[in-house]
Amino acid sequence: MANKQNFKPEEWTKILESTMLAGMAVSAAEPSGLLGSLKEAIASSSALARAKSDAGSNELVKAVVSDFETKEGRAAVQEALRKQLAGVKKPGEVVERSLANLKEVSDILNAKAPQDAAGFKMWLQTISENVAEASSEGGFLGIGGVKVSDAERATLADISRALGTRA
Repeated sequence: MANKQNFKPEEWTKILESTMLAGMAVSAAEPSGLLGSLKEAIASSSALARAKSDAGSNELVKAVVSDFETKEGRAAVQEALRKQLAGVKKPGEVVERSLANLKEVSDILNAKAPQDAAGFKMWLQTISENVAEASSEGGFLGIGGVKVSDAERATLADISRALGTRA
């Protein structure tokens, strides 16, 4: 089973970063208001908490969650995200950069952790889906609208393609 030691430091940081970017891509596809953005952020971080207590989580997911619990792990992700999103002017750029990261992580996992790759990629897909479903889009103050917008649905499909999973 794969863990942090299976990867170069820069690969591990990309893997950590992917857990945040999987949700950010969906959020950026259809930016919500303040309340919607908060709900989406909570949905993304809740996936980490659930994975920690889920006995069915694969070892790679558990290793990522464990690293997020350290000051060093969180600092590495914050710095990587700062670099990843430097110069971004439009939400579409966040989506593009996130998808590029997810594709790269998919390739790294396929090469270095084939036994854990499918489970980890499905976890990333689930994070994306949870974010998409966290807040209604197109309504007023959370009333009305649709649960998952067309832009979010399209981004979920793009995430699935980047990861090589099925949405």
